[in-house]
Amino acid sequence: MFNSNRDATLTRTFRFTAALCRGSLLACALLLPGPGASAAAPATATKIDLDAFEAMKKSVALPNGETLAYLTMGDPAGTPVVLIHGYTDSARDWVPLIPYLSPHLRLILLDLRGHGRSGKPECCYTRFDFAYDVKLLLDALHIARADVVGHSLGSFIAQTFAELWPGRTARVVLISSSGGRRPGTAPAAPKLDYAAAIRELKEPIEPDSKFMLEWWSSPTPVDPEFLRRQRQDAARIPLHVWRAILDQGLTDADLQRTLPQLKAPVLLIWGSADPLMEEEVRTSLREALPQAVVKIFPGLGHNPFWEEPAQCAAVINSFLTGRGN
Repeated sequence: MFNSNRDATLTRTFRFTAALCRGSLLACALLLPGPGASAAAPATATKIDLDAFEAMKKSVALPNGETLAYLTMGDPAGTPVVLIHGYTDSARDWVPLIPYLSPHLRLILLDLRGHGRSGKPECCYTRFDFAYDVKLLLDALHIARADVVGHSLGSFIAQTFAELWPGRTARVVLISSSGGRRPGTAPAAPKLDYAAAIRELKEPIEPDSKFMLEWWSSPTPVDPEFLRRQRQDAARIPLHVWRAILDQGLTDADLQRTLPQLKAPVLLIWGSADPLMEEEVRTSLREALPQAVVKIFPGLGHNPFWEEPAQCAAVINSFLTGRGN
């Protein structure tokens, strides 16, 4: 996919940039567009060194007692965009997408509490707890207003942040999200009962077990080294965190209740083959947000921005710059 000489040069350049930026992440520009790249996004994807990416993380102690790991990339003077990862992932969730995002964005990536290099408290893991952490992180970075992009669990958190702090929210992108089930409807039996499998997990979690391989499976190919690291990181998450988020953060019973408070412009993205967010909960979200821009990628799964990052980035770039609404 990449020219080997050019790829090696880009990797060395990224490592050098990462080394320079460890003391001042706000000065770091991750995106390294090739010749002829447009102002909207790089013409050719830059391969990101995963070790250098992890080395760029800093930690911040929040006033609520939590410690979050985070990094900032892109244009320090650009539009702030918070990227919120999904359940059992980390800031690395966005590595496939980052090279295709506009270099004029200021990206803020974090490890949610319980994940990656952030603190792993005994409690509390509701979407409101996560959203408050995001708000406090923006306070610490002196960011008054930002676009918010969330995937899966991260989409619930992005929705909640936008509902609770509308003045701090510009635009919202919800990827692989849910509007919850309509009031009075009985939950349908899931086609894939991952919740039951998670409740049966034992420590130590084996990163290459059948469950973990299925948890990160995809209907289309994704870089195996990227997925291997995702599994390894998730296996290091304490089992009490897995279960607490399952019971507190992933319940969608009250998503419908608060959705009327979401007033910011919204982009909804799904893969048509997503086995977790089935049509019922997609429909409830579209109905609750009738003004939202909707993009469905045929044949893609729960992580469409891993499977087709260039196509997803094109849609996101257009929306965040106001051209897709």
